[in-house]
Amino acid sequence: MQTTLKEAEQTTADVKGIVVNVAIGYGGRQEIADAVRSMLLDAQERGTSMDELAEAVDIDMIGRHLYTRAQPDLDLVIRTSGEQRLSGFMLWQTAHSEYYFCDVFWPAFRKVDFLRALRDYAARHRRYGG
Repeated sequence: MQTTLKEAEQTTADVKGIVVNVAIGYGGRQEIADAVRSMLLDAQERGTSMDELAEAVDIDMIGRHLYTRAQPDLDLVIRTSGEQRLSGFMLWQTAHSEYYFCDVFWPAFRKVDFLRALRDYAARHRRYGG
């Protein structure tokens, strides 16, 4: 699986447009903890005091330390396997995402399943938390 995913990453590295994140062995809480740790170490390296850091912390600062720092937030999360739970997937980045749940298990997820998810997503009215 790891080899297949690495090959897919390498062969699509120059493709522009859609960004697909596949999370295996990923934890959203761990990512947020890593982001905070990175933010603290970065501030220490620059000689920023705790008071200055506390005053400067905002959503954008935290976002710059996430694993997906150069990517936009997710528009659509497709949850396979029939489970209707988030499982800690990209907790920060999915604050305003739409979710699509399907019964197909990941290895068997096909193009037709993807197209169904896109059709469902296209019919929704996005409010972005409003």
